[in-house]
Amino acid sequence: MKIVNRKFGREYEAFERFEAGIVLTGGEVKSIREGAMRLDDAYVRVVQGQPVLINAEVYPYKYADNKDYEPKRSRKLLLSKKEISRILTKIRGSGRLTLAPVSCYNKGSLIKIEIALVRGRRDLEKRKQDKKKKLDRQAQRELKTAL
Repeated sequence: MKIVNRKFGREYEAFERFEAGIVLTGGEVKSIREGAMRLDDAYVRVVQGQPVLINAEVYPYKYADNKDYEPKRSRKLLLSKKEISRILTKIRGSGRLTLAPVSCYNKGSLIKIEIALVRGRRDLEKRKQDKKKKLDRQAQRELKTAL
């Protein structure tokens, strides 16, 4: 099972990636194993020296008691102190870097989330990337028909 942030490649330019654990409840773990999670509008912020995943939606598990369940609650991420300090120095050093989730997957019985130190792309860069992708696709089609 792997849940990918579909907007990541277009919206951000990644510099460094980290693997983090995520604090979840039992029903959330079962729901994520079924693939019921959305990372499209999610981001990571460091609050009081601890990274927190904000706005990631974990859909309620259908067999769990979901009376007071909030799908978009903030979830604590588990990283070593060394990694957290390295992230904080890079974010403070260059004012334009931030953290964004790349994907969520299971590693054995654990649920892990991959986060990246990123810089947001501007509209012009997004258009250039889309144009390049379109030209590459067109060249692949022409090669396929030529053979």
